[in-house]
Amino acid sequence: MFLSPAGVDREITDAVVDARTDVLTDIALVVTATGNTLVLATVVVVAVLGLVGNRAYPEAILVGAGSFVGYVAMVGLKHLFARPRPPTVDRLLDIDTYSFPSGHAMMSTIVFGLLAVTAFRLSSWVRAHRSVLVIAPIWAIAIGCSRVYLGVHWTTDVLAGWLIGAGWVAVCIWLCARWAPMPRRLHAPRRPDR
Repeated sequence: MFLSPAGVDREITDAVVDARTDVLTDIALVVTATGNTLVLATVVVVAVLGLVGNRAYPEAILVGAGSFVGYVAMVGLKHLFARPRPPTVDRLLDIDTYSFPSGHAMMSTIVFGLLAVTAFRLSSWVRAHRSVLVIAPIWAIAIGCSRVYLGVHWTTDVLAGWLIGAGWVAVCIWLCARWAPMPRRLHAPRRPDR
């Protein structure tokens, strides 16, 4: 259904395979593990339980439902495109599911993105130190790059995963803002008139 990738995908995979080292491989294996379904699902469940325990119900729904619907969409897209993964000889992991989009790239973008949004909504410290929010996209980028390095995804699989994931996070933010705007107490206080 999906033509075998050529051109830039093949060139990048060849370059990455040629540049592999034992140290880089060990790092890639650790980074990629943080984007596994079990790890991300555990993070989501713990986050949702913590949010419910703190009565942050809109944020619990944002993280839980947003992640679940994102996962269903990712699986559906994989079966829709049915794109084969790079050749087995290039892979450092044994995986036989479809390649497009990268589930690791898409779901890490969604989960970490929704957690970042939740942290921004609930934490005055995070709002005062917004630079910490870059951890979410940086980690998702690292996970996606590890998939190309390990030879289990083409570069365009990963790029699509990031873009689709970011798009879904944007939709979730919009829906949450309409359904459950940030409480007034979470907004920056106005300075009194003098």
